[in-house]
Amino acid sequence: MVKRVVLFLAVNFLVVLMISLFTSFLNLRPYLQAYGIDYQSLLIFCLIWGFGGAFISLALSRKMAKWLMGVRVIDLHAKDAEQRTLLEIVHKLSKKANLTSLPEVGIFHSNEPNAFATGPSKARSLVAVSTGLLSRMNPIEIEGVIAHEITHIANGDMVTMTLLQGVVNAFVMFLSRVFAYALSGLGRNRQQGGGSMMSYYLFTILFEIVFMVLGSLVIAAYSRYREYRADAGGARLAGKEAMISALKTLRVLQEIKDPKQNPAMAAFKISHPSRPGLLSLFATHPPLEARIERLSRG
Repeated sequence: MVKRVVLFLAVNFLVVLMISLFTSFLNLRPYLQAYGIDYQSLLIFCLIWGFGGAFISLALSRKMAKWLMGVRVIDLHAKDAEQRTLLEIVHKLSKKANLTSLPEVGIFHSNEPNAFATGPSKARSLVAVSTGLLSRMNPIEIEGVIAHEITHIANGDMVTMTLLQGVVNAFVMFLSRVFAYALSGLGRNRQQGGGSMMSYYLFTILFEIVFMVLGSLVIAAYSRYREYRADAGGARLAGKEAMISALKTLRVLQEIKDPKQNPAMAAFKISHPSRPGLLSLFATHPPLEARIERLSRG
């Protein structure tokens, strides 16, 4: 968990740094060169920075997933029986979900039963499954898992999550600087600019951490909602029993871990073990028990 958070923050920091240099070149940060604060420029800067980082991550998501997970894309004319079966399942469910463009289909080596969908748009998406999932699930359960991932693509979940992340990023940046400006006394102490500026920077860091934690609660809550929705969509595409059976098998196998898996890609898992207490508020996936129960009731 700690490794995943550190890697996530490091990647976003590098993206944000690049955008910061670009916006500085365009002179969108005059409020940082003066004791006063220009709210309009601040808001423009925060929106560009917040949404820019999120959309760059989205644009690179498919390539990054292939690279970090070692995904081998299946050729449309593959002769291997297992690969042909996987292609047929993805193509059948994609057409059933009314996708106009068929996703790329890939396999990656991992002992963990795992699958994910990613990509910057419905027309440029990727569905990948692990060798562990293919070897431990029967064809009906595999179809249920893939139906879940196809639903993520059909619902446009990748873009929606990017927009939400962009809004959160922008508000975190904007509010942290406004609060820091007010508490540091930067506007009042013009004769002591150095000390006030240092206080401003320290308060900015503090408020960014606080608002980032609060923002991650919002993002995690929506992520759990979209997982329930993808389960329901998977049940419509592959059948309710197939989806429930797939989730039950994932529950049995969820303790299987692959030590070689890149921690930065842990968020791509189709499921996560339940977290105790308040930590559950930061979970991106609902407990499998809750997902099975909701599908069973529906």
